[in-house]
Amino acid sequence: MRATRAIIHLDNLRQNIRVVRERIGFPLICLPVKADAYGHGAVPVARAGLEAGADCLAVAAVDEGAELREAGIDAPILLFTLPLPEELPRLIALHLTPFVFDREFIRLLADALESALPGPKGRQPFPVHLKIDTGMGRAGCRPEEAPDLAAFICRQKNLELAGVATHLAASDSTTEDDIGWTKTQLVRFREAVEGIKAGGLHPGIVHAANSGATALHEDAWFDMVRPGIALYGYSPFKDGPAALPVKPIMELSTQIVSIKHIKQGESVSYGRTWTAAEDTTIGILPLGYGDGLPRSLSGKWKVRMEGGLYPLIGRICMDQCMVNLGAGAKIPRWAKACIFGPGMQDAADMAAVTGTIPYEITCNINKRVKRIYEG
Repeated sequence: MRATRAIIHLDNLRQNIRVVRERIGFPLICLPVKADAYGHGAVPVARAGLEAGADCLAVAAVDEGAELREAGIDAPILLFTLPLPEELPRLIALHLTPFVFDREFIRLLADALESALPGPKGRQPFPVHLKIDTGMGRAGCRPEEAPDLAAFICRQKNLELAGVATHLAASDSTTEDDIGWTKTQLVRFREAVEGIKAGGLHPGIVHAANSGATALHEDAWFDMVRPGIALYGYSPFKDGPAALPVKPIMELSTQIVSIKHIKQGESVSYGRTWTAAEDTTIGILPLGYGDGLPRSLSGKWKVRMEGGLYPLIGRICMDQCMVNLGAGAKIPRWAKACIFGPGMQDAADMAAVTGTIPYEITCNINKRVKRIYEG
């Protein structure tokens, strides 16, 4: 097995789900496993999450849903993004529940169902969730369009309005302005839901809360919450209290495969960006930007080995990086090197250094990095 690996602590995932459950009480929990469960591995994470109390899953592509179904997972699966028309037969066969928000797509889905499903005696209405854009400026109908679209869905003999959803654009911020914007979105959403009810229709499962709203906005919980990054162990907030005591579930580690003595004045790696100020010893790690370690971390990160922290030096290469072990190094060859993980510097710390978010760090850990599941 290659030295570089991502250890996925499923016990931390289970604990994170318990934390969210304790926070919200009765509403349903949707576990997003899109993008290979944010880089953690969709099938093992989905199984562990469902066992721990998640009520349904969510993906962003039909292929992602297919992977779960082929693994024998029969839980409800929401499809967050619209598929192509040619994907509809497969979506139907996999029984994925799509978000819909325009008449053209609703008609396409209804027509595809007419061709795919059995005759009237064996036909069950196919569930969809109506997506309302209350201020994200992305997918979804306008709030004032929601009652008519809900009625249009219900007029299709083979469709069922199983839910109504929106997505909050700034619930991961604690500034007064962004909190106000979240409240505005929720007012718009409630008015749209009430408009659907006023038309004599049941909206199904009403849901809006992502990680930020799960932690901060109790009025956004409705019937279900969809915490993403929180379930993977990270606070949704850039500043302020964590709000949810969750733990990261990914640990990225490798081993020193070679130790080399460097003399004062000698340089290391591409571009000669690092030169030894004194005689020293370096360790070579089989990990680079081809594995998902950001090249922008060059010279800005420290690796944990045997209780100490050792700086990355020189430019990170595609498949390798180097650490300065010091002149009197006692770190042995083959020693474990932890890049990030629970109980140490984590993906949020790395994201802060590189100017991004922890989602991107974990999603970018390449498929060639083997996932090892523990707990």
